[in-house]
Amino acid sequence: MKIHKIQSPDQDYTVFARIDRLPASSRYLMGLIARIAAGGWFEFFELFMPGFISLGLVRAGIFTLTNKGLLDTHSFASFLASFFLGMFLSTCLFGFISDSFGRRSIFIWSMVVYSAAQFMVGVLSNSALIDLARLIAGFAVGMQLINNDSYISELTPRASRGRYMTTSFIFVLSAIPGAALLAALLVPHDPFGIAGWRYVVLFGSASGLIIWFLQRGLPESPRWLEAHGRLAEADAVVTEIENHIMREHGKPLPPPDRNNVPEVVQDSARWQEMFGAFYFQRTLIISIFQFAQTIAVFGFTAFVPVLLMKHGISVVHSLNYTLMIVLLAPVGATCGAYFSERIERKWQLVFTACLISGAGAVFALGTSVPVIVCAGALIALGNNWMISVFHPYAAELFPTRIRARALGFTFSWSRVSSIFVGYWVGDLLAAYGAKAVFIMIGAAMLSIIIGIGVFGPKTNGQALETLSP
Repeated sequence: MKIHKIQSPDQDYTVFARIDRLPASSRYLMGLIARIAAGGWFEFFELFMPGFISLGLVRAGIFTLTNKGLLDTHSFASFLASFFLGMFLSTCLFGFISDSFGRRSIFIWSMVVYSAAQFMVGVLSNSALIDLARLIAGFAVGMQLINNDSYISELTPRASRGRYMTTSFIFVLSAIPGAALLAALLVPHDPFGIAGWRYVVLFGSASGLIIWFLQRGLPESPRWLEAHGRLAEADAVVTEIENHIMREHGKPLPPPDRNNVPEVVQDSARWQEMFGAFYFQRTLIISIFQFAQTIAVFGFTAFVPVLLMKHGISVVHSLNYTLMIVLLAPVGATCGAYFSERIERKWQLVFTACLISGAGAVFALGTSVPVIVCAGALIALGNNWMISVFHPYAAELFPTRIRARALGFTFSWSRVSSIFVGYWVGDLLAAYGAKAVFIMIGAAMLSIIIGIGVFGPKTNGQALETLSP
């Protein structure tokens, strides 16, 4: 594979060296990240919404909690699986689109497609057609998730990359209690004769219009431009960022660090590289992690109201307690942001897996409402702390030239488990109760503790191009 030096047209150092010398804190840069994160807010609204509206869908007679197999379109499990199947297809097969066409364009158009599909879910009543619309929505959201991780990681300096990304997730993960609050207010009722769950779904469909306005002025990833030989455009983007930050801070930026800058990059990208000698272990570790983390995150969150009802709690109280539990979602992200550069990110992933396992055991064995709700809240905190950390961690492990497709491939394993987790949880609940569900979650967390703890590389404070040459 050919290699060549990349330099800005009028400078003797690379674009990523200029980005990595940016200050650790910048209102302008955080503003760019916040606008990208706005797309993530609606993605996570959609990801976690199904569990909160599940009882409304069942009450309306559209879906049932029991299932008769993978082809039963009337089961709530099919409602979950169709969305994750769409995400699997986009992340596994189409991650190359972001690497080929750029981060900004995928950011915009994936949100427009999601918005249209979400609107159809909100107005349809046929379960099979709803599943089809959910599949399309999942396809768009899957594209957005891997694209945004690449987008943010490539705009931020190495010394504060984790903090910028995890801070964005404080806002992104507020979508979870937001969806839970809307569901608690609307799902038990039929405002103006329309089922409450439809209002919750239609709220998410407004995302395309909102993102269309927010994206104006967002730059393309300069690292992506540089990797594709568009050096003048990359230089212009970084120059604009530098000028904004110098005006903000009122002083010139320090010179780039010439002692820690790779001299070469590859001028072409092949997907097989993620299975080569250098990246195969990372690909395997993150694939296992993604498969396992979804069992905990969605296996629990999508069934919180149902799990609470298994403890004898009524529908209305179940939704209210669910809201109380998921209020810790942004708190989990805040923990990730606070510790992002203070504690090695791989060890945070190990710790959160331990927390989820322990709190899950208490939730399953608890007999009083306060204990059950507190344990559930700790699970939510651990889940979302893990989410806020693994997004920057995974993005750091692959180079710009294949970052989106590598993230897409590894992330697709989370969609594989997502497709089936609804069926697994439903069957385990019916046959053995909540304890069996949390045994499954505990086993998944053990694989993360071993995989990331023993084999995961350290990433904090390292340049992307040094960490992933």
